Amino acid sequence: MGDYTNMSSYYDVIMTSGYYDYAEIVDDLDRLGPFDNILEIGCGTGLILEEFGRRHSTASITGIDLTEAMLKLAQKRLEPFPSIKLARQNVVELSLTETYDAAFSYGGVWYFVIDGEKEPFMVSHIPDEAGNLIGLTKLAGQIASGGMLLLGIQGPHFDYEKPISNGMTYAQKITPHDYGFTKHYYLLDEGRKVMSQTIDYRIYSWAQTLQMLGDLGFTFVPQSGGAGKFLAFRKTQ
Repeated sequence: MGDYTNMSSYYDVIMTSGYYDYAEIVDDLDRLGPFDNILEIGCGTGLILEEFGRRHSTASITGIDLTEAMLKLAQKRLEPFPSIKLARQNVVELSLTETYDAAFSYGGVWYFVIDGEKEPFMVSHIPDEAGNLIGLTKLAGQIASGGMLLLGIQGPHFDYEKPISNGMTYAQKITPHDYGFTKHYYLLDEGRKVMSQTIDYRIYSWAQTLQMLGDLGFTFVPQSGGAGKFLAFRKTQ
């Protein structure tokens, strides 16, 4: 599973320089809800949870992440929100005391890529097959019957560079391999590399994803008007 320690000091400035729109993400969670008890898988520095907490001060909210450095930043950010709990968890060893109305991941452990009219495919931060099956099985056990699994949607990945708000340049490079791809993240300051992070990803076709989630009791929920920020799956077993 991807560890983002190298990126953690720069994560906020990269993500808030147009990488994600956090208000739109929470708008879509609200559209799919309401949820009284919600889990974020791969919460990073807490940017989504902060926006969610502002709107839902009474909801029970939990965020988990593997990277300790990210969670320390999240803990500080989320101090004004006592209803938000954080825990360092590896999803393949997931152990939480609660069950949840919904669990979501937006660019976290699992997400989807949609490229035009092509079928979506699922991307996983867990590079090995067995780890994905274990992680999804454990996650399914934390979602209540009738609850939702919401996995974020991104566009196709490609190589690019762009300036960010602190004057540095963010860059990424994609290298395909036989089970997915490797993504190399860089941050450049006047051409000098100040951060690099490399993560291996596994991909699953739409058919493979439906089979895997179906075996765990999840059914795909089509959304009227097309998908927003998430593809939704309901736990029916």
